[in-house]
Amino acid sequence: MTQRVDLKVGFRCNNFCDFCVQGDKRTRLPAKPLEELVDSLKAGRAAGACGVVVTGGEPTLYPRLLEVVRAARRLGYRQVQIQSNGRAFCYDTLCRQLIEAGVTEFSPSLHGSSEQIHDRQTLARGSFFQTVAGIRNLKRLGAKVITNSVITSGNFKDLPELARLLVSLGVDQFQLAFVHALGRAGENKKWLVPRKSQIMPLVKAALDIGREAGVLCYTEAIPYCLMKGYEDCVAERIIPETMIFDAKTVIPDYTRERREEGKAKGPACVRCRYDSVCEGPWREYPALFGWDEFVPAAP
Repeated sequence: MTQRVDLKVGFRCNNFCDFCVQGDKRTRLPAKPLEELVDSLKAGRAAGACGVVVTGGEPTLYPRLLEVVRAARRLGYRQVQIQSNGRAFCYDTLCRQLIEAGVTEFSPSLHGSSEQIHDRQTLARGSFFQTVAGIRNLKRLGAKVITNSVITSGNFKDLPELARLLVSLGVDQFQLAFVHALGRAGENKKWLVPRKSQIMPLVKAALDIGREAGVLCYTEAIPYCLMKGYEDCVAERIIPETMIFDAKTVIPDYTRERREEGKAKGPACVRCRYDSVCEGPWREYPALFGWDEFVPAAP
C-alpha cells in the first residue's frame, strides 16, 4: 500500500548542480497549477498515503507553496516534508510560515563542508552560506531537519568533514546518496561519477561520525556488499512505499520502478546473502565500470 507521495510542483531551480537528474526540465516544463497538485494529493490519500514530500526542481520557488502545504494537511497528511536545496530557509519568516502552514520535516541539501566544495557542486555562489544559515534557522525554530548530500568525484574526500558539520548543526538525520547518472549527471558522468570502491573508506568514516554522535545516518544506492558492518545504514531498508507525481506521469509504485527499472543486479549477486533485499547500484554505474567491485557476501 502507498505510504508516501512524492509531489513535484515544478522544475525551476536557483542552483545548477552538475549532478541534477532533472536535466532540461527547468527550461521545458512550467510549474503545475495548484488545482492539479491538490488533485494529486487527493489521489495519494485515496491510495493510502499519509506522508508527502513536496519537491521539484526547487519547491520554495513555487509561488503557492504555502497553499499546497495547507491543502495536504487539510486532506489528512500527517507528515509533510519540503525537499529543497535549502537556500530559501535562510529567511526566518519563510521558515515560520511553512511551519505554521503544517510542514513537519525539512530536507535541505548540503554537498560540502565549505563554500568552495558545496558551491562547486551547485554552481551557485553563496549557496553554501544560505543553506547552512537555513539549517540553523530551522533548528532554532525546533524543526526536524533531514539532510541529503549527493556523493560525487568532487566531494567524496570531504564526506567526514561534511558529517562533522552536519552533526555540529544539530541535524536529526543525514543521508549520503550516490550520484545517479541521469540528466545533467548523465551528461557529466565521465568525470562526475567516482568508483564506489574508492569512496567507501570516506563514506564509512562519515557514518562513524554520525553514529558516534547519535545522529541517524544512511547511504543510498550503495549495495550491501560494500556496506559490511554498516548494513543498518542502507537507506533502501526504510524508504516508504511511494507514489510519484512527476512532470506528466504518475509512478504508482516507485519501489517496484526503482528495483526493476532503476537499479541493476550483476551475475554474482545471486550468490550473495543479501540478494533478496539488496537493490544493487543504479544501472548506469556498471555500464560505466562493470561489476568487479561487487563481491557477494558469503551466505
